[in-house]
Amino acid sequence: MKFTDLSISNPADLIFGTAPKPILTRRGLLIGGGMVYPELNFTLPPVEVSKSNIAEIRTHYAQIVHGALTRAVELNSPGLILEFETVVEMTLNPEIGVELVKVMNDICEDFYAQDGLKSEIRLTPNDLRDFDRPPRQRTSKYMEPMMELFERGALAGGDLLSIESTGGKELSDDALMMCDMRQFIFTQAVLGVRDMQMIWSKIVALANKLDKIPGGDTACAFGNTAMVLAEKKFIPKVFAALARVATVSRSLVAYEQGAKGPNKDCGYEGPYMKAIAGIPISMEGKNAACAHFSPVGNITAACADLWSNESVQNIKLLAGMAPTVSFEQLEYETRLMNTATKQGKTSARILKSLYVDSDIYHDPQAFVLAPENVIEIAKEIVAGRTYLESTVNGCKKAVEMIETAMSEGRLKNDEKEYIWIDKIRQDLESIPSDESHFIDEMLPMIDSEKIILSEYGL
Repeated sequence: MKFTDLSISNPADLIFGTAPKPILTRRGLLIGGGMVYPELNFTLPPVEVSKSNIAEIRTHYAQIVHGALTRAVELNSPGLILEFETVVEMTLNPEIGVELVKVMNDICEDFYAQDGLKSEIRLTPNDLRDFDRPPRQRTSKYMEPMMELFERGALAGGDLLSIESTGGKELSDDALMMCDMRQFIFTQAVLGVRDMQMIWSKIVALANKLDKIPGGDTACAFGNTAMVLAEKKFIPKVFAALARVATVSRSLVAYEQGAKGPNKDCGYEGPYMKAIAGIPISMEGKNAACAHFSPVGNITAACADLWSNESVQNIKLLAGMAPTVSFEQLEYETRLMNTATKQGKTSARILKSLYVDSDIYHDPQAFVLAPENVIEIAKEIVAGRTYLESTVNGCKKAVEMIETAMSEGRLKNDEKEYIWIDKIRQDLESIPSDESHFIDEMLPMIDSEKIILSEYGL
């Protein structure tokens, strides 16, 4: 662990719109510098994605961006981020993704020149390495189109570079379904860390070469999978909350490698990134209901620097096209945050407390995202000497805090949830502090047909 101290140690300072290390974009958005901006995430309706259908696809993306930016001008928006999260075919065939970045960037340039509207494109290629079975995290032939899209897409106008990397997922899904905390931590603190070090060294080097901003990663494939499983009552919410904490050390690696933020919107571990690394963060919550349900609709806004809708299809609603509707919802929410900030610290902290208090005690997954709890757990994470120790430390502190809040009647509880606390604590206590010992214990227990250990340097 390179991070040994917190960038933000006072929970009052872990607040929306302000980060210790703000970033300035090409067209002049200062993210984390005192203002929250919308980040619109969008995708296609059900259509064929191929080179032969590029004209229809281009029309969709042009319509999405033109509609959102037109509405932004009408609402006097100070600016926005457009996240181009590609579908698989656009990364497998980088020329498709690059063409779409060009289309969108040209529209952004037009609005900047004509109306002074500041907008940037976050380019998020798919992690294709899952196409190999078992996945080849370091030697996959699919690494080439991923990195090609990063490079050519950045040159075409993608100024923020991000990815939802999936190192460790070949074992994490089983760990979640079996509520195996030891194996889940192995996928994060051992496998995930090694993969993040590899892939983010590549992304940061490319971003620096091209004078672009290496944004950050997300544990969506892990923490959000746990959240969705808990929402469907397949696993306990307590386990999903601890899984979220277990992703923190893994996601920090991007910033150790030189990423600048903002992290991706579906990285609900974002508050920990901000508290520890000091980078600005993108968060999603209630406005992401177009993509998925969650128990953290308001609390995630408490310390956001970008506020996102996750992903919405380009379909027609009564008011207009869905991405334009989503943008308007995001704009009004960020307008509220920015008005509170302009009125002073007291107003901003009142709004922040309302975001937090409306969610914190309804679900343990919300509880571990409350700024005061984030700070306490983050202290234990940075006190760890290794990624494994940091991960276990953070989870132990989270278990302790959840149990106390439940026993005191503050955190909503039921017997089916509470009985998992002892089981999780026992699993955590059984993990040796020495990583090599932990690896030796885990190797005989994992399915060797699902993973190539040499792809993680093991």
